[in-house]
Amino acid sequence: MTSPSPLATRPPSALELERRAFRRRQSTRSILIAAASTIVFAAAIWLLVINTPGWDAVRRSFLSPDTFVAALPRVWDGFLLNLRVLVVAAIAVAIVGTLVAVVRTLRGPVFFPLRALAAGYTDLFRGLPLIIVLYVVGFGLPGLRITEVRVPAEVWGTIALVLTYSAYVGEVIRGGIEAVHPSQMLAARSLGLSRGQALRRVVMPQAVRKMTPALMNDLVSMQKDVGLISVLGAVDAVRAAQIETARAFDFTPYVVAGLLFVLLAIPTIRLTDWYAARLRRREQSGAAL
Repeated sequence: MTSPSPLATRPPSALELERRAFRRRQSTRSILIAAASTIVFAAAIWLLVINTPGWDAVRRSFLSPDTFVAALPRVWDGFLLNLRVLVVAAIAVAIVGTLVAVVRTLRGPVFFPLRALAAGYTDLFRGLPLIIVLYVVGFGLPGLRITEVRVPAEVWGTIALVLTYSAYVGEVIRGGIEAVHPSQMLAARSLGLSRGQALRRVVMPQAVRKMTPALMNDLVSMQKDVGLISVLGAVDAVRAAQIETARAFDFTPYVVAGLLFVLLAIPTIRLTDWYAARLRRREQSGAAL
């Protein structure tokens, strides 16, 4: 058995003890401030909301337990439709957005028409409100009678989501690609890799780390906007809540739908915050990404 080293058994210095005491005082102070601010916030909520004259009427209209339980199965069935649309749209947006970003980064005059088309696409669909895209796609494209088969409303809603969010995601991916120093591409090309190989094997792995937080924020935004497909008649969570509201004569079903969307978004939001903080710590510490 080896004896402990002198450094391991040496008592901490006076300066180290002072630092530890300071950290303990700071921790205790932070806990007390957090507790006091929580109490003040709860008191403000009670005074400004619960203690108001109209609180009982609002509670009956928006927070009825019986209506909540009765509406939950119907709203949940509609929410499952929102989840299916979200999964399909997220995959399609990732593919289309990547293609748009790659086209916009192409160099050479021969690719000018493609770059101009991609730029026009991103400008158009980033400028149009999503609900207008939903109306144009959901009610305009069926009027062309491209097919005799009736296409469900959720399909048109998915197409509108893909068209809109691919423009945003394409710009995020393009920004991530251009954030990688050009020397990385030049070094890869000097080793004999083609532009496509260099982009796939050298540039994109570095760009993904830079653009992941922004892409996850776009995913959170799309998780909420899938509820807008109800304007096309799809019986999703929002439309189901509207039906149950007309049946129960209060707005509690909308609260049910909103709560389901919040529960869907919270894991993605927390994951985004964790990844952004982790990336920031690595960059500040100088560690390799």
